[in-house]
Amino acid sequence: MPSGFDIESAFIRLREVMTAYPQAAMFQLAEDGYDSPFEQLVACIISIRTYDEVSLPMSRQLFARANTAQAMSELPAKEIARLIAKSTFADRKGEQILAIAQTIVQDHNGKLPCDETVMLSFKGVGPKCANLALGIACEQPSISCASRYVP
Repeated sequence: MPSGFDIESAFIRLREVMTAYPQAAMFQLAEDGYDSPFEQLVACIISIRTYDEVSLPMSRQLFARANTAQAMSELPAKEIARLIAKSTFADRKGEQILAIAQTIVQDHNGKLPCDETVMLSFKGVGPKCANLALGIACEQPSISCASRYVP
């Protein structure tokens, strides 16, 4: 009689195999200390249609300059775009990130709440970015997210 499938052993094996690969950018950023809902949402926006090899250093470069909604809201959109220039659609993302930062400062006292409805209310933020930010920064279980831009 065949024995049942041991899911715990399967996860142990998967974790062992996966150690050879780099973490996805947003998880690496969280491990590096960029783990606030705002930072994770911005990092996800930067990563849209951009490979992790590009989005990770672009996120780090932006966050070295401004990693809070207040600090980001004080930068011109063109400066944000310059800091993330190697990401796809950097000019548009710069405008979007600035608008989100300004809204967070104005409507939420500078702190992005762990609230899917709030995140989805921002122009250009869909379920993927909202749920990734909630899952990583807020430790809220959410839908599975996949990206073809992770190597």
